[in-house]
Amino acid sequence: MNILLIGSGGREHALAWAISRSPLCKRLYVAPGNPGTAQCGENVVLDIADHGAVASFCTLQGISLVVVGPEGPLVDGIVDDLTSAGIKVFGPSKAAAQLEGSKAFTKELCAEFGIPTAGFGRFRDAAAAKAYVASQGAPIVIKADGLAAGKGVVMAETLAEANEAIDMMFAGGLGSAGAEVVIEEWMIGEEASFFALCDGAHALALASAQDHKRVGDGDTGPNTGGMGAYSPAPVMTPAMEARVMDEIVRPTLAGMAQRGTPFTGVLFAGLMITAQGPKLIEYNVRFGDPECEVLMPRLTSDIVPALLAACDGRLWSAELHWSDEAALTVVLAARGYPAKPETGSVIRGIDKAAALDGVLVFHAGTKQNATGIVASGGRVLNMVGLGKTVVQAQARAYAAVDAIDWPEGFCRRDIGWQAVKREREG
Repeated sequence: MNILLIGSGGREHALAWAISRSPLCKRLYVAPGNPGTAQCGENVVLDIADHGAVASFCTLQGISLVVVGPEGPLVDGIVDDLTSAGIKVFGPSKAAAQLEGSKAFTKELCAEFGIPTAGFGRFRDAAAAKAYVASQGAPIVIKADGLAAGKGVVMAETLAEANEAIDMMFAGGLGSAGAEVVIEEWMIGEEASFFALCDGAHALALASAQDHKRVGDGDTGPNTGGMGAYSPAPVMTPAMEARVMDEIVRPTLAGMAQRGTPFTGVLFAGLMITAQGPKLIEYNVRFGDPECEVLMPRLTSDIVPALLAACDGRLWSAELHWSDEAALTVVLAARGYPAKPETGSVIRGIDKAAALDGVLVFHAGTKQNATGIVASGGRVLNMVGLGKTVVQAQARAYAAVDAIDWPEGFCRRDIGWQAVKREREG
């Protein structure tokens, strides 16, 4: 079959790598793609915001399945529009994508269906938000309601920081994403990411990962889209995964179906594992980035039949298998990220890094020009190490980082620190 993958980041390179390995995939197109996805299929120039143009391309090229990588097109309703044109799409409807598109929507769903999450308030003006913060005290979490590319969350340790974040959001610092603000209690525990495929009625557990959101070593500095990740997350034991499915994922599916907005696609639960058990931080309605870059290398099954089963409402018949190996990715970012990344600099040594034992390199914010591969975004490359332990995977990932010649780039040097500490302490 011919498959169209939409997106251009590291997540899409990882998905393209996995999809292209499927015997079912005759031809893979990626729109718009990057130099890495070009190694897995054919990049195409296509305005993914023009859903009619995407539908026309699918008809012309005989596309049997569209896989949507990033959240923006999903929240904009691309699944609805392509489905209406008779094209099979993996991903949620516009209504169901509100699970990521609106944090307030998700918090209200949790309240209605008893899904464990942080206490919260939602506000449309700064004065009321600040009054709530004053009544709750700090530390406290300030979130823009809408999509903000992973940068719409401020972990405010003081009332002053909270009020500054509120002013920034209502002043338009995050565009329309901050028109409404959700304020949450500060939860104590260890964060983890958990993924499940969904077909509207059934959920198939995938795997866990742990992301590193802060830009600096020691989890310091502002939040980013993610500076690295590893899988599996040791905190997600089989018993904990079962609780997440029973207490969070399945009630969410049931609630969405009861509301008349069944969820199909991949459900990404950002979790806090507290002393009381798992609590939902937020949902994403697509594979995570950089989590996808550590999930796909661990997947030993063909991903395409599972995606089709989710689309066709027969996920009950699907199964997936995972390697026992650990995978760890380090994000190489452009200097100035996340505020104002510097683009255009040449990156050398990618082939040298990719040739190392137990290493994969996934492109994200890169472009090919006459001088070679250049940085074109904030998060630029994902250096993935595979190993029997997280310690080994981490060593391989950083060996790949050190093979790259790119003075204008930087990375965190402590990705995987919690799992490494667990392994070394026995």
